[in-house]
Amino acid sequence: VQLVESGGGLVQAGGSLRLSCAASGFSIHDWAIGWFRQGPGKERERVACISNSDGNIYYGPFVKGRFTISSDTARNTVYLQMNGLEPEDTAVYYCAAASLCYSVALMDYWGQGIDVSVSS
Repeated sequence: VQLVESGGGLVQAGGSLRLSCAASGFSIHDWAIGWFRQGPGKERERVACISNSDGNIYYGPFVKGRFTISSDTARNTVYLQMNGLEPEDTAVYYCAAASLCYSVALMDYWGQGIDVSVSS
């Protein structure tokens, strides 16, 4: 099982990024894939999660309609479109997999993380 994130980088406030989480070794069709982040000096938190088995989607309260999670089961990839980025969104972003959209401690598999930096 492997999860590989891509699409991070440096962007100015108000800009956009699309993160990708490519899965291998299993099919995301029956799994939940979540995006998490850990900012400097902060605990890891869930940004968004999509449960491909039942279609449920969850967002963290700080998202406020700015981010959209989606999955492409044909490509075995989950995306996080991030618009209206703010400096507070600066963090290492991780994707993770589990049978359902669990909290940080209960996700089974993790990617290596990717940096997102938002300048003011």
